[in-house]
Amino acid sequence: MKKTVLFIIYALLTLPIMAQKKSFTIDDLIPGGSTYYQHSVPENKNLAWWGDECIELDTDECRLINKQSGKTTTLITLQQLNTILTDAGHKPCHHFYYTTFPYAEKPLILIENGNEQTLVNWQEGKTEWHITLDAQASNADWSKESRAMAYTINHNLFVQTADGTTHTVSSDGNIDLTYGESVHRDEFGISKGTYWNPNGTLLAFYKMDQSMVTKYPQINLETPGKCATTIPDPYPMAGNTSHKVYVGIFNPATGQTVYLNTGDPTDRYFTNIAWSPDGKKLYLIELNRDQNHGSLDEYDAATGEKLRTLFTESNDKYFEPHAPIQFLPWDDTKFIYQTRKDGYNHLYLYDTDGNCLKQLTDGTFEIIKVLGFNKIKKTILYTSNEQDPLQQNIFKVDMKGKRTLLGHATGWHNATLSESGSYFYDNYSAPDIARRIDIVPTGSSKPAALSYFTAPNPWDAFQVPEIKTGTLKAADGVTDLYYRLILPTNFDPTQQYPAIVYVYGGPHAHNIDASRNWGARGWDIWMAQQGYIMFCLDNRGSEHRGLAFEQATFRQLGVEEMKDQLCGVDYLKSLPYVDSTRLGVHGWSFGGFMTTSLMTTYPEVFKVGVAGGPVIDWRFYEVMYGERYMDTPQSNPEGYRSTSLLNKAKNLKGRLLVIHGGNDPVCVPQHTLSFMRACIDADTYPDLFIYPGDGHNMTGTDRIHLHHVITRYFEDHLK
Repeated sequence: MKKTVLFIIYALLTLPIMAQKKSFTIDDLIPGGSTYYQHSVPENKNLAWWGDECIELDTDECRLINKQSGKTTTLITLQQLNTILTDAGHKPCHHFYYTTFPYAEKPLILIENGNEQTLVNWQEGKTEWHITLDAQASNADWSKESRAMAYTINHNLFVQTADGTTHTVSSDGNIDLTYGESVHRDEFGISKGTYWNPNGTLLAFYKMDQSMVTKYPQINLETPGKCATTIPDPYPMAGNTSHKVYVGIFNPATGQTVYLNTGDPTDRYFTNIAWSPDGKKLYLIELNRDQNHGSLDEYDAATGEKLRTLFTESNDKYFEPHAPIQFLPWDDTKFIYQTRKDGYNHLYLYDTDGNCLKQLTDGTFEIIKVLGFNKIKKTILYTSNEQDPLQQNIFKVDMKGKRTLLGHATGWHNATLSESGSYFYDNYSAPDIARRIDIVPTGSSKPAALSYFTAPNPWDAFQVPEIKTGTLKAADGVTDLYYRLILPTNFDPTQQYPAIVYVYGGPHAHNIDASRNWGARGWDIWMAQQGYIMFCLDNRGSEHRGLAFEQATFRQLGVEEMKDQLCGVDYLKSLPYVDSTRLGVHGWSFGGFMTTSLMTTYPEVFKVGVAGGPVIDWRFYEVMYGERYMDTPQSNPEGYRSTSLLNKAKNLKGRLLVIHGGNDPVCVPQHTLSFMRACIDADTYPDLFIYPGDGHNMTGTDRIHLHHVITRYFEDHLK
């Protein structure tokens, strides 16, 4: 009894101390802040697969993880590695974080150390392959099968084979003519420009001719004491002449290149490159400029000649292929194709004659990514939002179409498969989980996962505002939209608070999901601490909700999105603790377009807005993205006219700050400068802040400065 009484007295005396929480600084919450990684990024474990063995990569050593018990044993230490490296005349490493184990059952570790890459046999204590790339080299692409390395320097492509021979694939590269680099402005799932065949003997690559594309004059301010100069940036604006793309195949054994015989590539896109399992055929999807018709085509890799079209696909609005075909590891005559032809992105099984054998997944959900295959059990591993529209979970499907959920049932999951696909490690979070890492077998129907690591919540010591989520009906009165509401720190329901709507709203993105803290941004938490209600709504047009949901905005970007955002505003106004006379809005890129659109289309609703890197007129945006959603200005003049914010500059009433990177290559500065001119002509008064030398987003300490600027604007004009 005495012990119980003493404990109660102790608890009462210490309660105020225990309950006391710290306030955030902006550096705690924003990337680039001096304390961001310490106070906002959950602790992590860096893992890699060595065949089906899971390895933890630490600063000082690599450790082999027992997949049943979680116990670890040291594989190699940094000291041992550096002894091998320095004895071979190579520079030492500082950690193991970016190392990989490319060969199952072989004691070889690939070390990426600045511009050096080395393959080390740790059991024999020697190096087996090494390359030192030129300091200007980029786009490095290594084939583990042939140990040949492709890379680019100044827009030219080079290949070094395993014996050290360097091949110059191109020598005439420049800003107008690029080799081995990403093309079509990274649309259609393209993120690289080189593709080794399965055995590493042939290299497919993109060649892009931009000589006919109008150059946007970016400004170079970096030469001290000298006049600024222009940097020509080939930028094909909607409706204008675009670049031409070719696909080459380089053979290191002969030193020869053949180009696919695609005919004149004017106004065509070549995407989703894939090799046949034997490395003798190349597949790609050819898409017309209207982006409403495509074909899967097969080419002979030796001659470059087109062999056949396997099938075609069309859509009356747009068709957007984003994933190459993937051959079944156990059957070279069949492959997986992803398409939204039934309204949602699903997996289809085809044979190499172009016959659709089966739709493997179906339902009102989206396949987000194919992770790979379990080669032993003959299943496909993928992520989808089948479990919940706000979640990303891991599933497997067999060749009969039977789907099985793998891993934890809630949260936002990201998995990496072992070589055979028999296991994956799952690095995930949930609204109340900062980070968890599980190691999960994929073979059984109810696999027993190993919970390997759970990170402490880095916000445990801080006052974190309450975060709520829910659904509202879209402006169509039918569709459910998800929202996130963050209440001010020390919220008092008897008071009224200013509210800020954070908006993006465009395709290929979303804001609300079941990840840590419901996906809330650090700035949202910061503003809640300053006494604002923070609101966010994923309107129609955003990602992972199906084709009809996305295409509701076709040819009239911003129109339906704004209607949905006003449904969110109506909800905010219904809350007794929201001051409807003090509503703000903020967004970046497409969100900057939405912010400016809302401020000029519904000028009585929002008192203050901050628009970052905004699209102002879709005529000034690039061909691939802009024409997909708006068609061309020539074919959709009314759509371009009605969505242009130049025509709405006269409507501006509230306080609007427009922020733009001085060298933005995505939404070029012409957008913002044209809007300023239109406002001057219309006698309206926005504010302007430029970040000279920055691109589409601010990074490092500029990002901290940016969020101080945004915050101060709302503090000055909304509070």
